[in-house]
Amino acid sequence: MAARNGDTSAFDSLVRTHTGKLYRVALRIVGDPAEAEDAVQDAWVSAWRSLATFRGDSAASTWLYRVVTNAALSQVRKRRPTVPLDPTDESMTPVGNTGNPEGTALREEETRRVHAAISRLEPSQRLPLVLRELEGMNYEEVAEVLEVNVTALRSRLHRARLALLAELKEVP
Repeated sequence: MAARNGDTSAFDSLVRTHTGKLYRVALRIVGDPAEAEDAVQDAWVSAWRSLATFRGDSAASTWLYRVVTNAALSQVRKRRPTVPLDPTDESMTPVGNTGNPEGTALREEETRRVHAAISRLEPSQRLPLVLRELEGMNYEEVAEVLEVNVTALRSRLHRARLALLAELKEVP
């Protein structure tokens, strides 16, 4: 990675390419747009400072997911309880059949309900769900970001999915 060798234009390219994805992950972890922006900014500062330590064992995107995850979890640790996800955030609303307003409204309401339930999960359950189910990362990538093996990840995801189902059953 050229950015690791001090190429600032390569780092700028990383920022342009990955900021949107990192923001979505941070937002889904912290639940507040302002805190998510802070987490992403902290992540980029941290990434810049630790570029020299990036060994290249994984893709730069995987490393950046880990950096932003740490920054977002740091934000969460600074405050308790967690803030619910913003149901009006367009990046979390499904794109669907706009020809059927009733169906679109039902899908949007269900999406808000699911995201609200995810926001009530503990970060240790929320994080694997966000990375795997909402960001579409494969098991190996998520395991690498969370610094666990795939078997442990599968176990965490199973418990997270059960907790999510329980949350969804509790709230009509």
